[in-house]
Amino acid sequence: MPERNRLSAEIAKRPVLTSFHDYDDAQRAVDKLSDAQFPVQHVAIMGVDLKLVESVIGRMSWGRAALSGMATFSGFGVLVGLFVSFFGGQENSLIQMIFIGLLFGAAFGIIFGLVSYAISGGKRDFTSRQALQADRYDLLCEAEHLAKARQILELGPAWPPPLPTPEQSATDGETSGN
Repeated sequence: MPERNRLSAEIAKRPVLTSFHDYDDAQRAVDKLSDAQFPVQHVAIMGVDLKLVESVIGRMSWGRAALSGMATFSGFGVLVGLFVSFFGGQENSLIQMIFIGLLFGAAFGIIFGLVSYAISGGKRDFTSRQALQADRYDLLCEAEHLAKARQILELGPAWPPPLPTPEQSATDGETSGN
């Protein structure tokens, strides 16, 4: 198993410290732990019951496809113009090279946007935004740090209490028999 998957599986096995309905509340809890000098590297925020929400913004049209392509590639054109001005000769000014890069980037973007829209064949005639959302956010904590984290977050003692280890059970039996 790759290292990343192994680490994710280990984190998901941590006990749940508490749960939140809002991600910002989970972040505030971790921030409170951090402010109290708690070793936050032993904590994780896990979204539970994830769903993909896609909000439809509007219809895709030839004009919108052209504008979208132009907006995407104009910034790239500015960067190329800036790069060329640093390594090009002294015959062109910085502003001139950036402007030329902007124009070429915008023109290429318009063409790219229109060609992409034509190739799609009307299969996706709308624009949208996607976001991942969770029903709740569990704050996970390694077991050896759980009690301290619960104290800092003022959650009270863990319930149910941890089961006694076999050594504790043996010593409890000896003391109760005397």
